[in-house]
Amino acid sequence: MDITIHYAFLPHTDAEAALGFYRDALGFEVRKDVGYQDMRWITVGPAGKPDTSIVLHPPAVDPGITDDERSTILELIAKGTYTAITLASDDLDGLFERLEATGADVVQEPTDQDYGVRDCAFRDPAGNLVRINQLP
Repeated sequence: MDITIHYAFLPHTDAEAALGFYRDALGFEVRKDVGYQDMRWITVGPAGKPDTSIVLHPPAVDPGITDDERSTILELIAKGTYTAITLASDDLDGLFERLEATGADVVQEPTDQDYGVRDCAFRDPAGNLVRINQLP
């Protein structure tokens, strides 16, 4: 049995800013861009790897969420504590320099961690934590 991660979901609070980060800065391709009323779901992923995607979705649109819950979710996203994703690159330092040059919000420069990983971290335009590990 082969199990893979096909989609991961991250909220966005500004579709165009999200595209600027994931498409333009990271170099991901846009696989789908679907709108409904004033909302957009954008599926992106690494070029040449169609089996792995991130769905950037409007946060807190579930009709079962109360206004107070919606407010809390938006506050947590803005604070950068709502969700995170970890990516990996064979050129961590080069990718860090590219993202930093775009003005991306740097959380941590490339660092050799005590637990054996070399990584860096950014926040995307919504505030989601994006960690990037160096591939061996």
